[in-house]
Amino acid sequence: MSANEQYYRVLGLEPGATLEEVNQAYKDLAFIWHPDRIPNDNPRLQQKANEFLKEINTARDRLRSYLQQKTKVTPPTASPPPPPRPHSHSSDTRYWGADFKRANLKEKDLSGRDFRNANFTGANLSDAFMHKVNLSGAILFQANLFRANLLQANLSHANLREANLVGADLSGSDLSGADLRGARMKVGDRILVKLTGARLTGAIMPDGTVHQ
Repeated sequence: MSANEQYYRVLGLEPGATLEEVNQAYKDLAFIWHPDRIPNDNPRLQQKANEFLKEINTARDRLRSYLQQKTKVTPPTASPPPPPRPHSHSSDTRYWGADFKRANLKEKDLSGRDFRNANFTGANLSDAFMHKVNLSGAILFQANLFRANLLQANLSHANLREANLVGADLSGSDLSGADLRGARMKVGDRILVKLTGARLTGAIMPDGTVHQ
């Protein structure tokens, strides 16, 4: 069995699966097996989850590189990123202050990218995978984050006013000082946002109260 075939197997895919299928399989598995979802009093399962997460990270990265080289196509983005600011390094993972207003980023994999102070007003980020993304100070006013995966994301002092957060996973994220006034987090009386381990110090909650 070739290395690529083994990577496909780790993600539960048949050889020849597309880049989109690889990304979706990774998101599904990461969502299920992220250590934040495992009870703290079960170290054996915590260790198993950590090890498996490393495996699927490696499988996704290797297959993504392989498939991009094979097709010679760069993964699509909402728009070409702006030139790096003088204080930033030339890196395709940094979009400080970039304008993604009303961009369609549905189901995109934006994990690990640096969007500090970027403008996502009205953007569609539903089902986007944003693990460890940096959105500190970003504007997400009226953004659609339905079922977005924001595990361990940095949303400190972000503007999330009137954003749709139903079904979003914010486990382990930093929401300190964020403005959530008017954000949609419930359906009826049920809160449908996962906030396990999230930091909410100083955050303005949907009802206008400040979290202590």
